[in-house]
Amino acid sequence: MDMPMKKKRQNVARQAAARGPLPELPKELLDQLVKGPMTPAEVQDLMLAFNKAVIERAMGAEMNLHLGYPAGQPKPPGQVNERNGASGKTVITDRGPVRVDVPRDRDGSFEPILIPKH
Repeated sequence: MDMPMKKKRQNVARQAAARGPLPELPKELLDQLVKGPMTPAEVQDLMLAFNKAVIERAMGAEMNLHLGYPAGQPKPPGQVNERNGASGKTVITDRGPVRVDVPRDRDGSFEPILIPKH
């Protein structure tokens, strides 16, 4: 093995150690998602789908915070702004591009932090 490859592997290992432990995923969730052996392409597709779901859930939580109430609940008294659908945006992740639905609000004041508008 040449030296640059060895240094690259050591750097990746240091980055993983510095990040700390990853969150545990519930066994039941993994049982639903992984039913048997998977090809690398199937693993890649599953990871992209998981990225999409987590990003969209987090952005929905940002919208809940912005509006002051969760989706499906009545607006608080005095709140005139409300949800107004979503628009698609392609996000480049470490695993590849993924198309996500970015929530919108009626008066256009929602500025997502996770995936900025522009």
